[in-house]
Amino acid sequence: MFVKMKKLDPNIYGLKPRTKIFENSKKKLFIVINRKSRIIMKDGFKIFEIAQKVRQKEDHKKVGLLTSAPICSKTKSFLKKSNISVESL
Repeated sequence: MFVKMKKLDPNIYGLKPRTKIFENSKKKLFIVINRKSRIIMKDGFKIFEIAQKVRQKEDHKKVGLLTSAPICSKTKSFLKKSNISVESL
């Protein structure tokens, strides 16, 4: 099922302009990473920091990760413990 996504300005959250943040129709925010190389713990910590900055501004909204890259199992469990859902593109 296709869900309409709206692109948000990362400057609102104090993030770098290259960061891609989208909001779906259910008001859930997604950090989008579209690449082929594996997402490792170093990337996981960066994703966690981005989610923290987003939650400072929008604490009532859920934050998730949308990615086409394979994710290290340790990183996936870290993100889930941090209340960041992981979904594939």
